[in-house]
Amino acid sequence: MTEEPYRWLEAVANRREYVRDQLKGGSPVFAACLPDGILLLGVGAGQSKVFELFDRHALAGLGHPADIEKIRQAAIDAAHMEAFNRAPEDVSLRRLVSFGLSPQLKTNFEQIFTAPFLVELLLAELGTDAAKDLLLRLHFDGAFQFQSGGVMVAASTPEAESAARVWLERALAGKTDRAQTADLLLQAWWCVVESRNFGDDCPNESERRAGWRTATRGRVVELAWLARKSPRAARYEPLELTQLGL
Repeated sequence: MTEEPYRWLEAVANRREYVRDQLKGGSPVFAACLPDGILLLGVGAGQSKVFELFDRHALAGLGHPADIEKIRQAAIDAAHMEAFNRAPEDVSLRRLVSFGLSPQLKTNFEQIFTAPFLVELLLAELGTDAAKDLLLRLHFDGAFQFQSGGVMVAASTPEAESAARVWLERALAGKTDRAQTADLLLQAWWCVVESRNFGDDCPNESERRAGWRTATRGRVVELAWLARKSPRAARYEPLELTQLGL
């Protein structure tokens, strides 16, 4: 009887190792806040990685496509329920994650007789101005971190994720153009998937740019734009690289 808590802790540790092993090598996703909106980017092999959620909200993720779809559907259902009970403008990322997605992921991860979600996610909420933009990093075990503006990365390993985010924060400083931003996000994507260093021996710009162009051949580059001001009713707009001149 006294061994049961230790067996549970060991089982949870084994699940954590299993999930990280399954996610190893997954293609990272990115979100960057700009004065006119939020740009999201993912590169896949045909399965979608970037999604609209509700009005001002979007999601990007890596992992098993079926698990990403389950989380996406849960987020959409929760957002519509919140809009029905309150008002569409009252739907917030903080409530969707804190009271919905995070507890669901945590419960599923800690129930050792059920399969864990194989996902790493980031979510974005468009504010009325750039200072009110919100980014959120949601992990497979339900842990999450909020961030106001800036850039956010979801990768399969914490080390690569942190290195890419720090490099992008420096590289994107003062940048307001969508094309420049998308190009830098793709450069960071290439460095992560090719396990290149972001330090002093980081490949130069021309090598990084040539690298992502070569690496994305035969893959699908998904871009989405959450527009702060748009003539369209929908804020979410899928983009093509050709629209940005890339």
